[in-house]
Amino acid sequence: RVFLVLLFGVLVVFQVMSLPGQFAHMAQEDPEHAYLRWPATAVTVFWVLCIQVVIVSTWKLLTLVKNDRIFSDASLMWVNIIVGAIAGAWVVLLGVLLYVGFNADDPGLPLLLFLMLIGVTVLGLLMVVMRALLRQATTLRTDMEAVI
Repeated sequence: RVFLVLLFGVLVVFQVMSLPGQFAHMAQEDPEHAYLRWPATAVTVFWVLCIQVVIVSTWKLLTLVKNDRIFSDASLMWVNIIVGAIAGAWVVLLGVLLYVGFNADDPGLPLLLFLMLIGVTVLGLLMVVMRALLRQATTLRTDMEAVI
């Protein structure tokens, strides 16, 4: 949990200070692309928000594990929130990839974004599998408690 708090704190600093400051600096240094300042800031802050949602949900799931309530409907809700955050980040990443892909002179950034999209896709699919396993385990535990 210490690492979750530490990561969340670092992300807040990035979200509030570093990312907006970085894009403001880039707009001053490259006025030709200054129009991208606010869209880039909004997109990156949204991605950080998605990560923060995953961190809070993970905290809640750890609490359910600690209280021996992981096999409950409450845990499924938190896993669904994680899947939703990943899906939201994926959709925005796809939009960024399409925009950059159609406007790039160099294939490096679109390829990097494509690699990131594949990584987020795999993470999302892994979470869908984990959600299905959790749902099945919850059903089995409920059935076992009914028998006992």
